[in-house]
Amino acid sequence: MDDAKINNQKKGVREILLTGIFWRIVFIEAVLLIFSLFSRWFTTDATPLDLFWYGVRIIILVGIIVLFMMVTLKKFLTRKIITPLEAIASANKKIQDDISNAEKVVLPLDSPIEIRSIVNSRTKMLKTIFDVSEERLRLVNFIRETFGRYLSSKVVDEILKSPEGAKIGGRRMTVTVLMSDLRGFTSLSETRDPEEMVRLLNRYLEQMSRIILKYDGIIDEIIGDAILAVFGAPENHGDDPERAIACALEMQNSLIKLNAENIQSGYPPLEMGIGINTGNVIVGNIGSELRMKYGIVGSTVNTAARIESNSIGGQVLIGESTFMHARAIITAESPRNIMMKGMKKPLVFYSISAIESDYIVSLKASVSMDTGLSIRLPFQYWTINKDKKIDMIARLGETIKLDSNTIDAFISPALDPFTDIKLKFDFCIDAHCFEDIYVKTLSIETEENQKFNRLRITSMDRKDRAIIEKWMAQATN
Repeated sequence: MDDAKINNQKKGVREILLTGIFWRIVFIEAVLLIFSLFSRWFTTDATPLDLFWYGVRIIILVGIIVLFMMVTLKKFLTRKIITPLEAIASANKKIQDDISNAEKVVLPLDSPIEIRSIVNSRTKMLKTIFDVSEERLRLVNFIRETFGRYLSSKVVDEILKSPEGAKIGGRRMTVTVLMSDLRGFTSLSETRDPEEMVRLLNRYLEQMSRIILKYDGIIDEIIGDAILAVFGAPENHGDDPERAIACALEMQNSLIKLNAENIQSGYPPLEMGIGINTGNVIVGNIGSELRMKYGIVGSTVNTAARIESNSIGGQVLIGESTFMHARAIITAESPRNIMMKGMKKPLVFYSISAIESDYIVSLKASVSMDTGLSIRLPFQYWTINKDKKIDMIARLGETIKLDSNTIDAFISPALDPFTDIKLKFDFCIDAHCFEDIYVKTLSIETEENQKFNRLRITSMDRKDRAIIEKWMAQATN
């Protein structure tokens, strides 16, 4: 593009129109001047001096005509064409700066019909655009608000902002996965009214969801009472393992306050275990054209679930990869190893109680290891495998000490740590028989050359727990 065209693009209608008319009038008058001079020269015996003064008179006359034409045309064109067009351009510029300034263009009554037609078309077009935009905005807000309850709002924004957002596929990312699960909620649901359990579960999920979003996590799945949250997708923050750890600790602390409120409202207290793992996953739309979901896929998710399955109520366990990212800023116990089905090497995880970085959170709901009340109570137990199937063969055991959270018991042979079992006492008190108690073995302890298992209660009927607390209170008096 040459300089002349570029300069023309920078000129307004007033300058272009008046300049064009001026030079065209000058050209016409110049032609008439030359024609008059040659005509007088050929038709008369005029001397050069006569022709000179004749030309001067003609030039003066032409100047007067040009001046008259420019003054009258300028006024006429300005009122009829230039001012209306400038008014339209000014109104359009205001829309570009602020769409709320889309005001009606006011034209003189005698403006040409073509310009009035442009303004009318503009008004109708803007109304259509605004109506469509407003409807689209309402639709987008509806989608964001509605589906933001099923997906993370960040995920919804990512899907809406790009035409590629709804396509099947994903990208590889390093994320931190948090898996939480309530202990004994399924067995609790069997003895309670379904509507009551839904209300209790909703209170729990609302509280946990707020905390996850506070730390910029996204909730990928809610499966019953289990939550799968992801930190580092769809965008990486650089400190996602730290965010996930701080989030998990705050979730456990928040459950203490929530339980106090639940008890006042007549609900049973809840216990939650959390597992965290960091690694590579595929993040994106998974499924088919008929049914798809935004989610994550990879062994990192499976490992997080396995770590969580070894946690007990009030505990936060992190995998080795997460520990390596955050070991300088967390308080953790010694690592534990367990060989799990389908794994080629032992699963390594750490129990953590605090983090001190940009996020400072300490675990208040520490796992109880109290010595408890010394009491011998016979019981039957059944082991539970990783597929949640209960062994049909009942075995015998006997308590040594117990409190409302922990049981020390003789079990022969001693059970491996992290074994889940169902336990039932073989007696009744005052016409009250104990319900099934679900526990997880924490460790194998030795006292006076005798081995016993330390068990953590993961689910116990509220009445049964009240009886044990009553025994403990009587023993201390």
